[in-house]
Order: sequence, then C-alpha cells, then structure tokens
Amino acid sequence: MGAAAPGTRIRNPPRHGQDSSCCLLLGAMKLLVPWVSFQPFLFITLCMLAILTISTLLCLDRQFSVLGWRNPSLNDPGQSPSAFFMERGMWTVNSLGRLGNQMGEFATLYALAKMNGRQAYILPEMHRQLAPLFRITLPVLSRFRAWTIPWRDYELHDWMSEEYRHIEGKYVWLTGYPCSWTFYHHLRQEILQEFSFHDHVKEEANRYLAGLRGQRRNVTYVGVHVRRGDYVRVMTKKWKGVVADKAYLEKAMGYFRAKYQEPVFVVTSNGMEWCWENIDASRGDVYFSGDGKESSPGRDFALLAHCNHTIMTIGTFGIWAGYLAGGETIYLANYTLPDSPFLEIFKPAATFLPEWIGIDADLSPLRSGKSG
Repeated sequence: MGAAAPGTRIRNPPRHGQDSSCCLLLGAMKLLVPWVSFQPFLFITLCMLAILTISTLLCLDRQFSVLGWRNPSLNDPGQSPSAFFMERGMWTVNSLGRLGNQMGEFATLYALAKMNGRQAYILPEMHRQLAPLFRITLPVLSRFRAWTIPWRDYELHDWMSEEYRHIEGKYVWLTGYPCSWTFYHHLRQEILQEFSFHDHVKEEANRYLAGLRGQRRNVTYVGVHVRRGDYVRVMTKKWKGVVADKAYLEKAMGYFRAKYQEPVFVVTSNGMEWCWENIDASRGDVYFSGDGKESSPGRDFALLAHCNHTIMTIGTFGIWAGYLAGGETIYLANYTLPDSPFLEIFKPAATFLPEWIGIDADLSPLRSGKSG
C-alpha cells in the first residue's frame, strides 16, 4: 500500500452544530406538510419524534464529541473544547484492524499531530479497543461530530517520510495501517505512558507470571507470540512469504536458554494447537498460556508485555509486545522472497528496532511449494 497523493475530500456535507440539526428538522417537516389535512395525529406524532431524536443527538454530541475533561491540555476554564479545536485544528486517524494495528494508528496519530502542532482525537471504535487495556489520554471524537467536519484525507505509507513533518490542513484524517517506530520512537516515553496498563490488567498478568515461577530463584520471563491464523495462507498465496516454523522457535528459545540461567517461556498464539505440536515443552520451562482468541486479545498481550524479553514471529501484535516489554526481542527476518510485492509496502529496517535480533526464515518450503 504505497502512498497515494494526499487530497481533500468532504466525507459528508459540512454541517455546523445546531444549525445543521435545525435544517434537518425543517426539511423533515416540509416533507410532512402535505399529510396534515389527512393525517393530523400522525403528523404531530412524527414531529415530536423528530424533535426528540434531534435533541437527543445534540445532547450526546455536547457530552461526548470532544471529551476535553479527559485531556489536561483542554482544561483551561476560559476556553471551551469547541473553541480549542477551532483554534488548533483537529486531526484523527482511521480505526482499522485488530489490537496491534490500532496501537500503531494511535501512536502515529499522536506523533504526527504533535509534530505538526495540531490536536489529535481518536474515533469511538479505537477508544473501545484500547481504553479497556490502556490509560490512553487522547480525547474522543464522536461519529456525529465527525460527520460535520470537512476532512482532508491523507494516506500514509508504513514508515516516516520528511513530508509528514509539514502536512497541511487543520482537519486531517490520516489513513492506512502505519506501525513503524520511525513515526514515534523519539517520543518513546510518552507512547509507553499512553500504553500503560490499568492496574487490574497489570495485577492479573503479574499474578499469572508469579504462578509460573515455582522453585526458580533467578527466573527470566520470555514472552513468545506465534502468529498463525490467516497469515499461514496470506503469506504464501499473496506475499510470497512464510510464517515461523519449528526450527525458528527452537533457535530463538535456544538463545535465551544459553544466556539466562532459568528462563520461562510464556507462549501465546492464535494457533495454539500448532504450538502444542511443534514447541518442545519437555524441559519444563514452556507454558502454553494464551487462549488464542483474536476477538479478545487483551490477556495474551498483557502477559507478553509483562515479560522480560520477547520472541515474536510476524505481525503488529508481536511487534508491540516487544516494544512495551523492552528487554531483548528476537524476530523472524527475511521471511519473503526477494521479488515479493510485500516489500513494496513493508520496510524491515523501519519495522524492527535496530537493537532487535533477527533470525532468518527458512524459505526452502516456499520454493518447493510446501509451507505452513
């Protein structure tokens, strides 16, 4: 997904607060006027319903469209949230994909809006995915308010470019699936603060990990995320690539076994059956801890992020687990053929931090037509 020429597109005709609502109400009433002589009771009932609906929407919009009370920068008693966003503009980002994608979109919006001197807002869909896990602070823009704004669509590719430092427009809607440290790593501490877990999430993860300690005195927790699911098919059929195999995981785990006295491997995956069959747990240091549910990934992610180190395979879920956990991260490297179209939209150097350790994938099954 290369960068398209950014342009301005009105997502919906501009409407402004109560004026737009009144226009809608008057238009609806005009349509109903011919019925008056025939259906007076029905006309009155429909008008009352229309008034009630518009009033409810306006009330909800006032309460939830710009949640200034959740952002310290909007707490100036002499300035309303509406006046604030009119002055600084309003930037948002599409809410696409699962947890890892949402985190990448959030962090990129946070960094680019700050870089360009604009106020960032997230959509309700993103808030619903991230807020149950993290103490995010960006204010939420309601869909009702979003309809009234003449957004400029601005498509991003998946790495930072110089032109992103000077994006024009007060009302910008960023699009794409950005998830590269090159956008936000200069703000690492702020991003980590945004993605700090709620206390109950931390407590549950730490309690589970403590239960794995057993009699070990110098335990080192290594989170292992094995991405399977749709990637098994998509990587081979579409991108001329492979997913992690048994040999890769053995090498990665061997690295930590050689370096640390008592490592404990905490395995999560959306293909746990494959993990049971392909990861050797005979040493007693491997625990299959994830529930494998893509629809509710929070518990798995929290476990990985609270480990000391990370073994990831491919995908944004593992990337963010490594980023939040800190420590050492091992990733699957060179997992596509040189002529893969995936390399047109994906730059490994912009995806994996320089200090992370890559282990090359075995592409021979792909070349022989046997992968997965």
